[in-house]
Amino acid sequence: MDANTLRAVAAECLQHLDLLAAGQGPKWAGTQVPGMDWTVSGVVAHMGDCLMWYSTDLVAGDKELSTLEVRVRPESEPEDLVASVRALATVLAYVVEGSPAEARGWHPWGRADVSGFAGMACDELLVHTADAGGALGVPFVPSAEVATTVVRRMFPWAPEDTDPWTTLLWANGRADLPGQERQVGWQWHCAPLAEWDGTNPASS
Repeated sequence: MDANTLRAVAAECLQHLDLLAAGQGPKWAGTQVPGMDWTVSGVVAHMGDCLMWYSTDLVAGDKELSTLEVRVRPESEPEDLVASVRALATVLAYVVEGSPAEARGWHPWGRADVSGFAGMACDELLVHTADAGGALGVPFVPSAEVATTVVRRMFPWAPEDTDPWTTLLWANGRADLPGQERQVGWQWHCAPLAEWDGTNPASS
């Protein structure tokens, strides 16, 4: 999980977000994402916020950086929201690329390493692009390759013999998976994989 993976995931997501912005932009501010408190505009703004947070948190190191009051404004035009996600994904890719392998940064779910920050960003991009697309009736399905890469890095407890995209949605509490419990109170594993204790935090 590295900067090139992040760029590949961002490219797939941004292609879909561009489509949504061009075809259904007027609906963004008023369409609620099912099961969430956000509209489509809000969820896309959140994607940009996450990318910005991960860039600064990785650079800041172990201490939580709570001095900044910077956000993507959800009331912005859809095309501008997509442009913000594109710009901030590019910034994070450069930060990931330029960080030493041993770098760690603060996150409430663990001391994330470089691959963990890239993985969190990819998960945010993929799942929230699906949230936005689903709300607007234009489903998003990424390539199996990127879905597999993200689920294996961020959710190592997930089954390996199921459809990777459905599995990633299941791990994020958004889909059912045959033979598996619905993931309520889910988390990802953003610390190095070597530090995983072998359990599923949603079940422990």
